[in-house]
Amino acid sequence: MTLAWALPLVGIGSLGGWYLWERSHRVTHPMEGGLHADISVPYTDEFELYHNALSLCSKKARICFDELGVPYKSHHIDLIETGSYENIGRAFLAVNPSGILPVLVHKGHPVYESHDIIRYAAEQAGGNTNPLIPSDPQKAKVMDVWVDKASLKGDDPMAGMTISAGNTVPALTVPMFASMIEDIPTTRILEGLLFHRLKIRPLMFLMLKRSKLKGLPQQERMRSVIKMGINHMRDHLQALEQQLNSSGGPWIVGDQYTLADVSWTVIFARLEEGDYLDFFLDEGALPHVTCYWQAIAARPSYQTAIRDHTHPTMTRGLDRLRMAKAESPQLREAIEGR
Repeated sequence: MTLAWALPLVGIGSLGGWYLWERSHRVTHPMEGGLHADISVPYTDEFELYHNALSLCSKKARICFDELGVPYKSHHIDLIETGSYENIGRAFLAVNPSGILPVLVHKGHPVYESHDIIRYAAEQAGGNTNPLIPSDPQKAKVMDVWVDKASLKGDDPMAGMTISAGNTVPALTVPMFASMIEDIPTTRILEGLLFHRLKIRPLMFLMLKRSKLKGLPQQERMRSVIKMGINHMRDHLQALEQQLNSSGGPWIVGDQYTLADVSWTVIFARLEEGDYLDFFLDEGALPHVTCYWQAIAARPSYQTAIRDHTHPTMTRGLDRLRMAKAESPQLREAIEGR
C-alpha cells in the first residue's frame, strides 16, 4: 500500500476511533423526574442549579428560587442556541444523562424536570415565610392543574400543544431559533447529529442555519408549525382569562402567588422575548390576562431570574429578529401565522 493511500486510511481510522470513544462516554437516555437519591454528583453548596439563560424550564427554576429567597450555586450550561452543545458534553451528562436542563442538585443528589424541581424546592425550602403551595387542598389541586398547563413535557412538544401552553412555546420560538442560530458555526451544530439523542433538533437547526431568518417565509413546514402554535396559544390564554376571572385574581388560584404562577411567568417571558405580547394582548381582548402579565412583570423575581439572565447570542438574535420584523412585512406575517 502506498503512502498516498495509507495516510487517508489512518486518518479515517483515527476519526472512527475518536467517535467510538466519545460515543461510549456520552451515553444519553431519558431520566424520570424527581429526586434521585441513588445518584451522587460533586457539590459544594446545599442547592446547586444547572441552567441556561434561554431555556424556558431553566427560567422556571430560577423564578422559583428567587421567589423563595433561597440562594443557590449557579452553573450555566450552554445549549446550541447559546453557543455550543455543552449539555451533551461528558461533564454535564454525568449530572443528567438525558442532557436536559435544568437540574437541581440538593446535597449532592439531582432532581430532574422543572415541574418536579419547583415542587421539590417549595417543599424543602419554602417553609411558612413565602409558601408557594396553598394549604387549602382544593386550591392546591387547582394549582397542580395549572402547573401542568404551563409545563413543557415529552420529547415531542407538538404532541402536547392542545393540553399545555408549555408544549406550545417551542413552535413560537422557531423565529428566535432562526435568528440566533445565524451566529453559531455549522460545525457545532453537527455535533448534535453525532451525540444528541433527539436528531430532529440538530436537523431543524441545520435547516434554519441554511435558510436564515429571512428565508422563514419560504419554509412552509415551519410556517405551519408557527401557525399551529399561535392558534393553540390563543386557546390557552383564553382559558387563563377564564380562570383569572373565576379565581378573582390577581393570581391563578386567587390572592396567593403559587407554583402555578411561577410556571406561567415563563410562558409570558418567552412571549416577551419573541415579541409576541402585543400580538396576543392587543385590543383588550384578554383584560384579566393583561393585568396578570403586568403583575408578574412587576415582581422582583422577574427582574432577577429573567431579565438579569441574558446571553450575548440571545441579545444579538433577539435584536436581529425585531429589526427584521420591522423591515419585512412578509416575515412578520410568517411569524404571526398569517
